[in-house]
Amino acid sequence: MLSTDIVITGIGIVSPIGTGVEAFTESLLAGRSGVERIRLFDPSGLPVRSAAEIKDFDPRRFVPNRKALKVMARDAQLGVAAAMLAWKSGGLETAGLDPDRVGVVLGADRICGALEDSEPTYRACMVDGHFDFDRWAPMGMPATFPLVFLKVLPNMVASHISIVLDARGPNNTIHQGDLSGLLAVIEGASLLERNLADVVLVGGASSQMNPFDWARFGVIGRLSKLADDGVGSPRPFDRDRDGEVRGEAAVLFVLEREHHARARGARIWAHLRGWGRCCVYQRSHVDQRLPALEKAIRLALKDAELQPREIGHVNAQGVATRVDDILESRAIEAALGDIPVTAPRSFFGNTGAAAGALELAATIVLGPHQLLPPTLHYEHPDPECPVNVVSQPQKPSSNLNVAVNWTPVGQAAALVVETNP
Repeated sequence: MLSTDIVITGIGIVSPIGTGVEAFTESLLAGRSGVERIRLFDPSGLPVRSAAEIKDFDPRRFVPNRKALKVMARDAQLGVAAAMLAWKSGGLETAGLDPDRVGVVLGADRICGALEDSEPTYRACMVDGHFDFDRWAPMGMPATFPLVFLKVLPNMVASHISIVLDARGPNNTIHQGDLSGLLAVIEGASLLERNLADVVLVGGASSQMNPFDWARFGVIGRLSKLADDGVGSPRPFDRDRDGEVRGEAAVLFVLEREHHARARGARIWAHLRGWGRCCVYQRSHVDQRLPALEKAIRLALKDAELQPREIGHVNAQGVATRVDDILESRAIEAALGDIPVTAPRSFFGNTGAAAGALELAATIVLGPHQLLPPTLHYEHPDPECPVNVVSQPQKPSSNLNVAVNWTPVGQAAALVVETNP
């Protein structure tokens, strides 16, 4: 029995492969990657110079109050844009909603300060070409834009969305890395189950396109260099994968109960059927990711009252690093057996807190086309990754699928979704 009646009735997407559902879907169908040489800043001298950027994004198209842009980081600008698109997609402009019953739950990352915001402070502390720390308090701080700290607070993304949409209901920010977007969807559904809202906007927003971030990524050494060499990347589960590609995106879904959606004649994109969340810590040599992800999948199936054979495919995280893909594939095999697996991240890289929502969107928007999103650049199967990777668009055996996300420290979530044809 499929118990939950929570549905998705609106989708707002701002991504490296397109803004809006139509452009995003067209890129998926065409197999068009969003990974290119960085244009938002000069990447010369960096060890990796390719990323998944959003092209030609103009926040003034979406932010009604232009003065608000001064206190909005790019993450917030993307989030508000996706929220406005989701609001319109869901037909909420004329729905007559009670603002006190509209909630927002958003996944957000640590927001890095903009280079232009840091420069005045830095310059004020320079003496004869050297940074003088003694000048920080008397000279540096007064040179800082007084509201700059509002730009880098992760919860401000959800706050700006609530202000723009006059959403006065429950408001929360999930801050759990790549897991954030999927957790936000689950938390928003929980609000509806507890009758704390009639409509909840859920998803994630993140921009990792900042010179400070890229200096850090270069030190960590997890980034793929294949794209710089003109080779398609990232390459989830492929034998020749060499690391992840970073990017940016914002995705918001409109969630509501099915009876509420049908009463106002809304289009239903998908049903949420069940979910599982966990944090597994083991005092052993076993990596936390494998048992955590396997447990989350089993919990989601139990919640949805489904058997593994009823699931059509898995929407994998597909980080494209050596160890991560091996662990994820083993967890999927253990929980679901030989099942088709797709990794939409191959189109748009790792978009941080937006990742789970964006990867889920890839499956949902292709539902009407009765196709699974393919995994780009999958050319050489890796015997250490025992999964059946979907490398070409194909019809699903079932409209039921499982979306999964996890963090390296043993946090994981799985969401069972039934897409509408």
